[in-house]
Amino acid sequence: MKDKLNIRAYLDADEQKDLLRLLTAGSVDDGKSTLIGRLLFDSKKLYDDQLAALERDSKRVGNAGDHIDYALLLDGLKAEREEGITIDVAYRYFSTNRRKFIIADTPGHEQYTRNMITGGSTANLAIILVDCRTGVITQTRRHTYLVSLLGIKHIVLAVNKMDLVGFDQKVFTDIAAEYKQLTDHLGIKDVTCFPLSALDGDNVVERSERTPWYTGPALLDFLETVPIHADRNYHDFRYPVQYVLRPNLDFRGFCGKVASGVVHVDDEVVALPSMKRSHVKSIVTYDGELQEAFPPQSVTITLKDEIDISRGEMIVHPDNIPFIGRHFTTMLVWMDEEPMDTRKQFFLKHNTNTTRATIAAIRNRIDVNTLEEKAGKPFQLNEIGQVDILTAKTLFFDSYAQNRQTGAFILIDPITNNTSAVGMILHPLDESTLENNLAPTLDLPRLGITEEHYTAIETIVKELARQGLEIKIIK
Repeated sequence: MKDKLNIRAYLDADEQKDLLRLLTAGSVDDGKSTLIGRLLFDSKKLYDDQLAALERDSKRVGNAGDHIDYALLLDGLKAEREEGITIDVAYRYFSTNRRKFIIADTPGHEQYTRNMITGGSTANLAIILVDCRTGVITQTRRHTYLVSLLGIKHIVLAVNKMDLVGFDQKVFTDIAAEYKQLTDHLGIKDVTCFPLSALDGDNVVERSERTPWYTGPALLDFLETVPIHADRNYHDFRYPVQYVLRPNLDFRGFCGKVASGVVHVDDEVVALPSMKRSHVKSIVTYDGELQEAFPPQSVTITLKDEIDISRGEMIVHPDNIPFIGRHFTTMLVWMDEEPMDTRKQFFLKHNTNTTRATIAAIRNRIDVNTLEEKAGKPFQLNEIGQVDILTAKTLFFDSYAQNRQTGAFILIDPITNNTSAVGMILHPLDESTLENNLAPTLDLPRLGITEEHYTAIETIVKELARQGLEIKIIK
C-alpha cells in the first residue's frame, strides 16, 4: 500500500512539472543533433535498447570517429544519416526531476528555413550553436533574425567544439561579444552564452574542469531553471470560441482554449463582433467548475445572458478589446513550393476563424542573410518580407509582438490545401479608403431582379455573410 502511495505521489509530482519547448539552430555540422543527443545520454534518459542501437549505428554509419555519434539519436531519415546533416525537424521529449522538455532539432540549411519556422513556432527558448573556429557567421545571423521574428524571448548561444581550440577563454569571449552586438541590434534582451564540447560533454550536463575560467551553470542546469512563466500574456483576455455546447435545454456553453489573459467567474465580458455584453456565469471543465481560467487551459464558459455567439467569434473583457478589422500589415514567411500569386484568394486561418484573403500589397523582402530590405516582388519558397493582407471577414487580432496567440495566422492554398505561408501581424491598416475587392458584386437591376425580391435576396446574403462569404449588393 505504501509503495502504491509513493508511486501515486511521484506521478502527481511529475504531472505538475512545467514544460519548456526549445529549438536548436545553427550552421551545418555545428553539432546541434550531437548536443541534444548528449543531453539525452548524460541525463540518463535513454533505454538500454536505444543505447545498444546507438553504439551499433555509430560504428556502421557514424561520423564521430571512435566516439559514439549522438547525432544519430535525432537524424532519423536515411538521407540525414548518409549526409551527416539534419533535413527535417526532429522532436524529442525528455524529463528531469525539475522540468519536462520538448526539443525541436531544426535544419541549418537555408533551403530549410520553413522547417525552422515550423519548429520554432511554439518554442520558449532557442539554442543557437556556433563553431568556435568560425564564430558568428552568416548562418548565425540568419537564425538569430528568424528567432527574433518568431518572438522567442530566451536565447542560448552555445559556442561548441571548444576542445578544438584548447578551451581558449579569449576565443569564447570574442564570439560572445560579437553575438551580443547582433542581439542588441535585434532587440533581444535575454541572451546567455556557454562554452561547450557537445561531443565530450563539457558544460552540457555538468560543469567541466577544462573551463576553470567559466563561472556559469552547465547548460542543463540553466534549461531546468530559466523562468518562462512570464512569457505568457496574462493581461489581455482572448477567448476564441471553438464550439457551442448544447447538450440539453438547460445548458449552453462556449468551448475553447484560453489564448491569453485570465477570466474569472462574474467577470463582465463582451462578445465580438456583436459587442453584446454579459457576465461569466461559470467556467466548466471535465474535472469540475473553476473560479478562474488562464492559458493554456481548455474550458467551457457559460454566460448569464443569452447571446448569439458562434465558432470563430471571440469573448474578451470590455475594457481590453483587440484590433477589429480586415486589413493589416504582417511579416510573411512563404512556405509553398509554388511562388506567391497576388491574384489568388487564399484561405486565412486565424485561431478558430477561417476566411478568404488576398495579398493586397508587397512592401518589401528581407534578405535574411544580411538583414537588408529589398524591393517587394512575389515571394519564392523560404522568402520573408512585409505584406498587406485583406480579408473577406472581420478578424479580431493583436500585434504578434504583444500576443503571439492572436497575432499569428496561416495562409492555405484553396486548390492544393497546402500551407502557403505563415504570418506575424505587425499592425492594422485604415480601411476607410479600401474597396471591398474580395466580395463579389450582385448588381440586382442589371440582372433584371425587381424590388419585390430585394428583401428575400438580402436575407440570403446576410446568412452567407454569417458563414464567411460576403457579397456586395447594388440596388
